[in-house]
Amino acid sequence: MRYLRYAFLAALAICLITVALANRGPVTLNLMPADLGALVGISGSLTVPLFVVIFTGIIAGVLIGFFWEWMREHKHRVAATNERREKERLKREMRRLRQSKPEAAGGDAEILALLEDKGAA
Repeated sequence: MRYLRYAFLAALAICLITVALANRGPVTLNLMPADLGALVGISGSLTVPLFVVIFTGIIAGVLIGFFWEWMREHKHRVAATNERREKERLKREMRRLRQSKPEAAGGDAEILALLEDKGAA
């Protein structure tokens, strides 16, 4: 499996290097369209190789996707946290009940023991 991962990374590196070498021509990125920049008085521009624009776009898309998924899964993380807290609360309550009245519980002690065994499995 490790070799498969290395082979995939090598193929990806070769593809990225090929794209970078094929797109070395300079491009000018303007902050605003020329007419709007003249109207507002802001006309920033940057000249970079085309592959930098392509790779920056890919990286920005991946980061936006990761952030979007992180925000979308927020409700699932909150539900998992609440369930974990409830589970811990119930464990504490079960321990407290078992320690407070072990002889008075009678048949209840067996039920608590069965519940504890199922929780361990």
